[in-house]
Amino acid sequence: MAKRKRKKTNFLFKRGKLQLSGVISLILIFGLVVVLAVQLVPRISFTNNQQSTNLSTKSHQQFIQTIAPYAKEMHQSYGVLPSITIAQAILESDWGTSQLSERYNNYFGMKGTIYQTTKEMKTEEFVNGKWITVTDRFRVYNSWKDSVKDHTMLFVNGTNWNRNQYKNVLTAKNYKTAAQALYTAGYATDPGYPNKLIEIIQSYQLEKYDQ
Repeated sequence: MAKRKRKKTNFLFKRGKLQLSGVISLILIFGLVVVLAVQLVPRISFTNNQQSTNLSTKSHQQFIQTIAPYAKEMHQSYGVLPSITIAQAILESDWGTSQLSERYNNYFGMKGTIYQTTKEMKTEEFVNGKWITVTDRFRVYNSWKDSVKDHTMLFVNGTNWNRNQYKNVLTAKNYKTAAQALYTAGYATDPGYPNKLIEIIQSYQLEKYDQ
């Protein structure tokens, strides 16, 4: 007596009949695999030859050369020495590598109060002779140029309580005087702030941009 051929029963077949549910499941699994593969394969960039607008991707010299023309433009319009603008951007953002500059294009530690245009972050302040960690709100910008412009306008317009607070920064004839004026006006709490700016300016010969 001949054996009856056994009908297939598995994921796709049940007693030899193709199961629609199995086919749909297989298609979904295949689609998921394709999606995951696409995500894992490194994406090819077609913007390598375009100038980056993120200063954090640049070397020290590239950082300076990128920001210098706009710093000079601000100087011509408002009077802030380019060497001071560049040195502050370097010091405050650690060459564009700080979280505040990388994420929010804030290169000068500019603070704010409006909830929708600021982010809350921790920072170090020198208070009563010692460094303490405090939480404050910092401004968010669309680009590094917006950050530079806002920084310049702070010196031009002053603060709500003193419109002439940074007058001596604007009228300074050299970077040493301007650096000291910044600290005296209360821009930073660090007593070593002027010397840090001066050291950066001298190390990278930033005074040449003031000519």
